[in-house]
Amino acid sequence: MHKTRLSIAILTFLTTAPLLASESAHWGYDAESGPSHWGELSPQFNTCGTGKNQSPVDLNRLTDGNLDSFKEEGHVGSEVIENNGHTIEVKTQPGSYITLDGIRFELRQFHFHSPSENHIKGKSFPLEAHLVHEDKDGNLAVVAVMFETGKDNPALTKLWAQMPKQPGESSTLSSPVNVEQLLPSSGQYYRYDGSLTTPPCTEGVRWLVMKTPVDLSKQQLSEFTNTIGGPNNRPVQPMNARLIIE
Repeated sequence: MHKTRLSIAILTFLTTAPLLASESAHWGYDAESGPSHWGELSPQFNTCGTGKNQSPVDLNRLTDGNLDSFKEEGHVGSEVIENNGHTIEVKTQPGSYITLDGIRFELRQFHFHSPSENHIKGKSFPLEAHLVHEDKDGNLAVVAVMFETGKDNPALTKLWAQMPKQPGESSTLSSPVNVEQLLPSSGQYYRYDGSLTTPPCTEGVRWLVMKTPVDLSKQQLSEFTNTIGGPNNRPVQPMNARLIIE
């Protein structure tokens, strides 16, 4: 009887240990837990080290694909702003979406990386926003927007006014930001197949990188980087056999 219980206990531990390791695995952007080590930190993160279609990339090998103009429909407001220790993330109300390949992808959240993760023709930008969309089957499409230093960005002014300073903190936005305010006036973009840029680096993500950057001020950039505490970007990954469509 005791042997049976012991066997069940051991089996339970062995089957749940990988999940527990994944949940507790610390990752970040420093030397010890940074991008070059993500694939080693947990079995759940293996794709970070072995994947062949990883993001971000340098968009410099372009193929003309006559892409339709990008359009975010619905234009609902944001809801909660959170400092999750890796970035500033803004959760959005249901209703904003894009249609891609005949599939509706709902906007779930957007967040920021500094400096930019994707590069455009070898150029890095001081800030990049990722608008994360999901279809009914859980597939992801990410719209990336580049920022360059210039004038104050009105959307960031509203967001940064309530930006939580400590990891784990969040607040409900008193003045919701319409995601359309973050997008450039031009709907032109590059498209490629990639992955999440953070663990577990899951592949199969549709990427739309807007060609035209938008402004943010040096002060706004400084507020973000001071809050996050340093760079929070993954280096560009090999393109391998992928195409970048424009």
